[in-house]
Amino acid sequence: MKFQSIKPACFTLSWLLISGIYSTTAFSKEDVSTQNVNKMTADWPARPKLAVQEMMAKYGEPLEVSSETVVWHNQGPYKRIMVTKTEIPHDFPKPHMDFLEHTIHYNVPTEKVSDLVAFDASMTVNRTAGEMSARCDLEGHNILTLNLAKDIITGKKSVAQARKDFGTNVVDDVLGKHPVYVEKLTFEPHTMAKAAFADKPIIPGSPIRSEKGDVKAMGDAEVLAFVIATDDNEVLAAAEAQKKDISKEVKDYAKMLHMEHGKNQKTVMGLGQKIKSTPTDTKAVDELRVKGAQDLSKLVPLDGKEFEKAYMDAMVKGHNEVISMIDGQLIPATKNGELKKQLMETREHVSMHLEEAKKIQANL
Repeated sequence: MKFQSIKPACFTLSWLLISGIYSTTAFSKEDVSTQNVNKMTADWPARPKLAVQEMMAKYGEPLEVSSETVVWHNQGPYKRIMVTKTEIPHDFPKPHMDFLEHTIHYNVPTEKVSDLVAFDASMTVNRTAGEMSARCDLEGHNILTLNLAKDIITGKKSVAQARKDFGTNVVDDVLGKHPVYVEKLTFEPHTMAKAAFADKPIIPGSPIRSEKGDVKAMGDAEVLAFVIATDDNEVLAAAEAQKKDISKEVKDYAKMLHMEHGKNQKTVMGLGQKIKSTPTDTKAVDELRVKGAQDLSKLVPLDGKEFEKAYMDAMVKGHNEVISMIDGQLIPATKNGELKKQLMETREHVSMHLEEAKKIQANL
């Protein structure tokens, strides 16, 4: 279902996953050009700088450029190509420096991950994203790594055989024999849909992700998920508040919210197990979490009195919205009597939180 006219009361902390090395200097997508790439990499070591030029000659201008990394996306058979300013010593199959990485979509079985690392310690696997990456100094050597990794995964070669074949292929390449395993991938990478692995929840009563993304009518499973998402948002906002240089009154309020919403979430998860209804994160539930992240991102840069006012304003506004959500949509959609009772208890606590927030807000 589409969860209309509901604005989340709480906030979700956004986490930024940075691939490569953090840089304080970068060009936006619109500013990426050969001239700017050359300017940004002017002080790079000679070998990574050469790799940048080689990749641009073959794949065109990159999508991202910073003082530490240059990145291409969706070029050739690759999901990502990255060159780093930093060179890392690597002695397999002979001493060289690693600075060039090629990533493809591939679903590597769990039991094969350790074999790939034993084969080449520069290989990385991200099973959640469905990525397999090779890192070396030449594209041909990364292609060789990926081809031999495929052989290990499929059982065609052992780790020892693959390591030996790597050396043989490198020697043949130096001799100008143009080995196939160095020239091109001998297999088709997986699609992202096939490669990605979301894993499974292990926390008892945890929500599951809706396979359909949305539902036509709200039921108990989605109601449970909305309450859990609201508690998550509240806990994360409260955790952020406790890091700030703020008054004891506001910090104590945040601590109270943290504990009570954490307790409520545990209770709701347990109730879902009891009534045999697994909380289900639909598209609407995810939108609640996303909106929470957007709102919290506005609070994170603040501190002191400025944070106190913004945080308490958000708590007053948000708790009003949660009460409206419970009254207008969650309770009417609930079929199970025990769940309806829990919603009423949750509403009572939210109302108390709201009144306390108003008192604090009035004194700021």
